[in-house]
Amino acid sequence: MATNKTLTDFKTALIGGGARPNLFEVGITLPSDAATATGSQLPDKFLLLCKAANLPASNIASIDVPFRGRTFKVAGDRTYDTWSITVINDNDFAIRKIMEDWMQHIGQYQDASGVTDPAQYMASATVTQLSRSTSAMTATSGSDIIDAKQYTFQDIFPTNISAIDLSFDSSDAIEEFTVEFQVNYWYPVGKSN
Repeated sequence: MATNKTLTDFKTALIGGGARPNLFEVGITLPSDAATATGSQLPDKFLLLCKAANLPASNIASIDVPFRGRTFKVAGDRTYDTWSITVINDNDFAIRKIMEDWMQHIGQYQDASGVTDPAQYMASATVTQLSRSTSAMTATSGSDIIDAKQYTFQDIFPTNISAIDLSFDSSDAIEEFTVEFQVNYWYPVGKSN
């Protein structure tokens, strides 16, 4: 039986005024071997210059099993989409250089050699959706925003760094580039198998 819902019911259901897509942070921890090859870890400013990312899609395939002219569907395997980030480029190209060096570590420019042990080039990353609220302990200072949801990406590595288009026509723009990563798996923080 349907019940009438009011605007007040909607307001009550919309906890925290709704999640905002512009409140997030991305962190990537390079494996020590890749960090050595690139010459460093990602700088602190990566948290500020990573302009866009996404919370991951969840995919479980369906397997069709024919039975007497009908199709019975059973759950198949989980698959993981590629994951991409967009980075604002600054004049020192520090973040782009680290991404290029990481890919160079995986596959050399001249002879296609590179590391073969996945532990030497795969990294982990987190995407944290931030709340608009502050924690109760810091509400007076207004400085600590609460994490609303966090995902961990395991065994990622870059497979594409986008081009940066250069043009005399682009006078009021700041360069950006995207990096696409392959992901072996991800999970919401706080969940376990």
